Amino acid sequence: MKILVLNHEFSPIGGGGGRAALDICRGLVSRGHKVMALTAHLKGLPRIENLDGIELIRLASMRREPFRADLIAMASYVLAGLWAGYRLIRRNRPDVIHVHFAVPAGAVAWVLFRLTGVPYILTAHLGDVPGGVPEKTDRWFKWLLPFTHPIWRDAKKVVAVSEYTRQLALRHYPREILIIPNGVEVKKLRPASIAVNEPPRVVFAGRFMPQKNPLRVVEVLAEISHLPWQCVMLGDGPLLPEVQRAILQKGLQARFSLPGWVTPEQVLAWFDRSDILFLPSLSEGLPVVGVQALAKGLAIVASRVGGLTELVEQDKNGSLHSPEDADGMKLGLSKLLEDPSRLLEARRHSLSRAQAFDLEGVVASYERLLEEVKP
Repeated sequence: MKILVLNHEFSPIGGGGGRAALDICRGLVSRGHKVMALTAHLKGLPRIENLDGIELIRLASMRREPFRADLIAMASYVLAGLWAGYRLIRRNRPDVIHVHFAVPAGAVAWVLFRLTGVPYILTAHLGDVPGGVPEKTDRWFKWLLPFTHPIWRDAKKVVAVSEYTRQLALRHYPREILIIPNGVEVKKLRPASIAVNEPPRVVFAGRFMPQKNPLRVVEVLAEISHLPWQCVMLGDGPLLPEVQRAILQKGLQARFSLPGWVTPEQVLAWFDRSDILFLPSLSEGLPVVGVQALAKGLAIVASRVGGLTELVEQDKNGSLHSPEDADGMKLGLSKLLEDPSRLLEARRHSLSRAQAFDLEGVVASYERLLEEVKP
């Protein structure tokens, strides 16, 4: 089967959606399928690359930052994707298109389908669903929403990465929506053994943007500075200077590390040296870093939002709290930091939960859908 993948974010740029797309593509290649992918270019990356068997083409775009695509960058991806996608289909016709994100890549898939008849399946990750990330997308959807209905309507299959994303989408797009979670190679990531660090290390991984609420990490940990911990905050974004100032104001420079934007491999390396993933997000689909944390055996303290609720079993492998509940997050972290045996048990419980998100099953599910819709 020949598959054309469309995604304006493809690892190493973007967030979890780009990483999930890469992992699925790799899995499909390993099953003998031919995979071509069109994504956006970022300075420093090759325009054309064979990435683990994936024929990856990075299109000229106005994207300037790895952690964020603004409206201009997304619009330029749509324009470049239409031209490049049409030429690619004429030259090497794929059996099916797999598009990640209804906005912006869904627009490319829909037009290509109308022009060439190649069917597509759509995977929604949350930020492309009205109301999914209100602070980032609500202004767009005020005028964009009517144009998105054909994208969802004409997709042969629609997939959401979590039940929360599915329910949110159903409010606007009344059609069948399946759930396939983001996955990871559980066996490959599983550590040979786990032991609590001394002092325990708390890790945050994500874009430094309002949706991810990084300032809450500093705020909460400052309230429990009497407990033993070190914290590493992985990522970059417009809120990074504010995070740095907050750390300095609270006199916690010696207890925080800020490596900046790191590769997916470096994220995993930090997870190997950490104990607790702290994600106080305001909204989430199903974050890949959360699934990776399970596979690495990290306890998770997070907001009770979106797909995060599918990763954490309350008071078993961590705890969930309202995004506004800083005191609850403080209590959840304190219970783990005060009791190494409790923390170790929570980490072991995460390892057991990880199997439900094994990438092999995720890829198999997508393979079945792609086979179903190809002509």
